[in-house]
Amino acid sequence: MAKIKLEYIWLDGYFPTQNMRSKTKVEEHDDFKGTVEELGLWSFDGSSTKQASGGASDCILKPVAIYPDPTRRNGYLVMTEVMNADGTPHASNARATIEDDDNDFWFGFEQEYFIMNTSTGLPLGFPRGGYPAPQGQYYCSVGGLYTHGRDFVEEHADLCIDAGLNFEGINQEVASGQWEYQLFAKGAKKAGDEIWVSRYLLDRLTEGKGMYIEYHPKPLGDTDWNGSGMHANFSNSILRTCGSKEKYIEICEAFRPVVKEHIEIYGEFNDQRLTGKHETASINDFSWGVSDRGASIRIPIIAVEKGYKGWLEDRRPSSNADPYKVAARIIKTVKPVK
Repeated sequence: MAKIKLEYIWLDGYFPTQNMRSKTKVEEHDDFKGTVEELGLWSFDGSSTKQASGGASDCILKPVAIYPDPTRRNGYLVMTEVMNADGTPHASNARATIEDDDNDFWFGFEQEYFIMNTSTGLPLGFPRGGYPAPQGQYYCSVGGLYTHGRDFVEEHADLCIDAGLNFEGINQEVASGQWEYQLFAKGAKKAGDEIWVSRYLLDRLTEGKGMYIEYHPKPLGDTDWNGSGMHANFSNSILRTCGSKEKYIEICEAFRPVVKEHIEIYGEFNDQRLTGKHETASINDFSWGVSDRGASIRIPIIAVEKGYKGWLEDRRPSSNADPYKVAARIIKTVKPVK
């Protein structure tokens, strides 16, 4: 019998920004095929994660997705949902709120983040007590003067690809030490699973390297440096096939009455990022436009050129947003438009 390492990953009960937690279960298997169906439930101490009281502390971990762990021999990464002892979804379980059983909704998330130096508490490329050259040269740059952290980013990309995630690309972003990667999935739950597993691999990769990942949407405060988002590119069968400018406008306008509901779950401290500057719309406004990166919702020029067949991009979600909550809210807004 071979022993396998199963890393059960879940989201804790901190609010409004949840943290990833994980622990390892070692099991013996004759012929493990790496499927969710082969995995059992597990429990954890919810009183240590703000998900239960000490007198009734057991919470249940329900496996929902599994990926090979590229850094471990016979290892697997297991994304789980947190359940109550009676089998119902825990209040912190946003994945269970996604209404997309037919996987009609497709999501492409663009995850931005800063790589921070643990010694200085500053992004890579920032000198202690000062600033590097102003932003402008860092975006998609090459060369040691403006590009910081490429080896780390490439290693993370390889880990994600080796884990079987549908990893689609990387690029350095507008600020020094700021990077982005993209993931795409058919089905909102799968899209959320893959972002969380990719974040897990990203955070774990920093251990022992003198680095940490900063998901705060405006880590450099009120300065002339870009913040970080998690832009949500989304489509359903209507957006992919309608061929109608009017239908695209109708879907964009469906977001206008529920701006508050979206902003509430689009990430903590997002008001510091959505100022109307640095390629963002103001948090107090709602707008849409073709190829407009300063709008709340961008209609990609490619979709227009294809005769209004494609997708939309919600540029408001912040880098620390929960992709499960973002996907669930977008679906709730878009699905009633027929």
